[in-house]
Amino acid sequence: MTTVDSWLVEIVIRERDRETHAEARLTKGVGGLTGQGTARRNPDDREATQIGEEIAAARALSDLAHRLLDAAAGDIEAITHQAARLQL
Repeated sequence: MTTVDSWLVEIVIRERDRETHAEARLTKGVGGLTGQGTARRNPDDREATQIGEEIAAARALSDLAHRLLDAAAGDIEAITHQAARLQL
């Protein structure tokens, strides 16, 4: 049997002064997870908005990936009653 599922990840980016903050939101079924990421521009660097957005978004997605693995490990532990450790 083949099953197809679709999860949506939305990335919201906010900039303030020399700091860019990104939030990656995973929506799946009735729940979801959120990852956070921040990029800070060195005062000596010229302004390059896109670079800060890319770094903050990548960090938010990385955080989300770790949270998703932690959730999966918790689900495994609930079924097996043994410690589960998952890594990227």
